[in-house]
Parts: sequence; C-alpha cells; structure tokens
Amino acid sequence: MSNPSSPLDLGILPVNKLLGQYAVPAIIAMTASSLYNMVDSIFIGHGVGAMAISGLALTFPFMNLSAAFGAMVGVGASTLISVKLGQKDYKSAQHIFGNVITLTLLLGLLFSAVSLIFLDPILYFFGASAETLPYAREYMEVILLGNVITHGYLTLNSVLRSIGYPRLSMNATILAVIINTILNPLFIYGLDWGIRGSAIATVLAQTISLLWQMKVFNNPKELVHFKRGIYKLKGSIVRDTLGIGMSPFLMNSCACLIVILINRGLGHYGGDLAIGAYGIVNRVVFLFIMIVIGLNQGMQPIAGYNYGAQKYDRVLKVLKVTMLWGTLVTTLGFLVGELMPEWCARAFTTDKELIDISAKGMRIIVMFYPLIGMQMVTTNFFQSIGQAGKSIFLSLTRQLLFLVPLLLVLPQFMGVKGVWLAMPMADAISCIVTGTMLVIQYRKFKQLAVKTS
Repeated sequence: MSNPSSPLDLGILPVNKLLGQYAVPAIIAMTASSLYNMVDSIFIGHGVGAMAISGLALTFPFMNLSAAFGAMVGVGASTLISVKLGQKDYKSAQHIFGNVITLTLLLGLLFSAVSLIFLDPILYFFGASAETLPYAREYMEVILLGNVITHGYLTLNSVLRSIGYPRLSMNATILAVIINTILNPLFIYGLDWGIRGSAIATVLAQTISLLWQMKVFNNPKELVHFKRGIYKLKGSIVRDTLGIGMSPFLMNSCACLIVILINRGLGHYGGDLAIGAYGIVNRVVFLFIMIVIGLNQGMQPIAGYNYGAQKYDRVLKVLKVTMLWGTLVTTLGFLVGELMPEWCARAFTTDKELIDISAKGMRIIVMFYPLIGMQMVTTNFFQSIGQAGKSIFLSLTRQLLFLVPLLLVLPQFMGVKGVWLAMPMADAISCIVTGTMLVIQYRKFKQLAVKTS
C-alpha cells in the first residue's frame, strides 16, 4: 500500500509538504463528492423535470441529519485515533476503530428504521407539497434503505485519513463518483426509473466503494485493521468519540434545521420553484465549501497528531496555511457566484423561470463568501485538537443564534428576498465572533510554543 508518508511522519516532515500530501487527496475526494451530488441533480433536472429538482431539494435536510449521525461517530473516532497515534498508543487506536464500526452500524440502522416509518409526515414538515412529495419520497426510500452503507462508507473514509492514507480515501470517493456517473443515465434514461434510479445508482456506487475499503482494512499489517475483540463497546471510548463528534453532529443537525426553515420560507413566499432554485444554488456553492472541508480534513490529522505530541509551533503553522488556502477558495466561490450564476443554473435545467430565480439567489448568498474560509477552518481546528466545546459554540452561533432569527424575521418584511438575505448576514456576524476566538487561541498557542521550544 503506497503512500507519500507514514502516520509517524506527521510530527517530522515540513507542515506545508504534509498539508499538500493530506489535503490535496482530501480536496479531490470532497470535490468528487460534491460532483457526485451535482450529477444526481443534473441528470434529474434534465431527465425528470424542474419539479423533480424541487423534490430532490426537499431531501437535503434528510441528508444533513444522516450526515450528522455519521460524522458524530466518524469524525469523533478519527480525531481520537490521530491523537492516540501521536501518543504512540496503538492499542487504544485499534479499540477506537472497533468501536466506531459498531456505533456506525447501530446508528445507521436506527436512523433508517425511524425515518422510513414516518417518511411522508417528515417530508411534509420539510416543506413538501402534493406536487413535490412523490419525487422526494421515491428518492428517499432507496437512500434510507442504503443508509447503513452510506454511514460505513463515510466513516471508513474518515479513518483512512486519520491513519495516514489520504490518497486511499480519495480513491474510494472517486470510485463511487465514477460508478454513480455511469449508472445515473443508465437507470434514469435507459431503464426509465426516474428519480428512483438516481437513488439506486448512488447506493450501488457507495456499496462497491465500501467493499473496497473493507478490503483495505482487512490487512493485519496496518496499525488499525479488522480483528477480533475490538468491537465490544467501551463506555470511555463511546463517550470520548461522541463528545468530540458532537461538534459536527450539531453542525449537521443545525444545517438540517436551517434547510427546513429555508425550504419552508421559500415555499411559502416563492413557491415550489424557489425551493428548486435553492437546491441548484446549494449544489453550486457547496462545491467550494466541500473544497474547504477537504482542506480541513487534510489539516485534522496533522493538527491532532502534533497537538498530542505537544509540538505547538507545528500546530500553529498548519492552522495558518490552511486558513490562507480556505480563504482563497471561498473568494473564488464569491467570484463565480457573482459573475456567472446564470451559466451555473443552466447546467441543471432549461426552465427559464427556475434559472432566473437561481441566479438572483446565488448572487445574494455569496455576498460574504470570502470570509467563510476563515470561519470554517477555525471551527474545524478546535475540533481537530479535541476542544469540541469551542467548535460546537462556533457552529451554534452561526446557525442557531444568528441565522434562525434572521430566517424568521427578515421574510416578514422582505418576503422571499429576506430568506435569501438571511444567509449572508449570518455569515458576516459569525465571522466576527470566530475571528475573536481565533485571536485568543492563537496567543495561547504562541505562549505554549515558546515554552516547549
């Protein structure tokens, strides 16, 4: 199994080189993952219709909520594994891996069962209408049946990065994207399965990728691998995993709530097409968010390992470099959203009204995007070094303390435009709070770096 560096090199090699080795594969994987979702939307928009895009947009809260449970386990465990490897506690890292497998299966099955039982009421609550409900239901029935596969696929990808194999994580994602891209047109057009065919393609692609990941972890020569005696849940591991993973869980749960409020607001003030427009805008701007997430994933094992090894100068270095690149990426997203929104929307649909609504919404949403890179990197940094409380606080301030009130108040005075405006306004306010906390933490690490040197 070839890799540019071993897990132990995280505390030795130059930070810039390490971030490139870890972040570039993660960025490619996250970009591929974003394209994975865009492929679904593009084929559904052109192959099924504008209302199908609106139906698909209604499933975003489900995706966020499912991702919340997956991230709570996957991100929490991968962070713990990185720290344990930094401390050279390989036995504990192995037991954490076993526990994450068990937790992933349990939570995935429970989420699927509850969601399928109450699927229609949940979709109506998410903002579905009589016209969009059939599309959303057809798609989610298949996705939920394959939810355990999705959770397993995402969790093992997180662990691959934490043990020093970012390229393998990237390859797993690219494999799923390629298979999904091939199967989507076959199932939608060739077999005439419609939006359900797109969901089947997604689950089958993730299944094949998961089987490949399992083969990787079946190698007993790896520091972390499948073996007997590690799958029984231990209270201390579960508490630590869920404690650290609580930050991404709350972020994704809040994202679920936010998307529900956005969809309901857009549906009330702008109709089903406004919901579809947000679905298009979300797919486009999320591409840049996913790139920053890839940067964060590259930063996570480096920051976690060196924090565990008390190499605070290296922790600061990786934070600064990641933040610089994150800001450049979101600035590019700002330029794309302001200068070519119509072109982006046409990739998903030929419906002129839907294109116009999407373009107007995109220009509003990206207003303060150059600031988002710093906010995202800082939030993830606190999580990477085990300071979950600060990460959770930053997540909650943006989504609950700022965005929710704005989504409830602004539309009362500005209609559908108020729904769109609430998002960039919340971004701007949260960046001020994040910047303040970042300065405080940076000074603390500078002092620690001086002492340890």
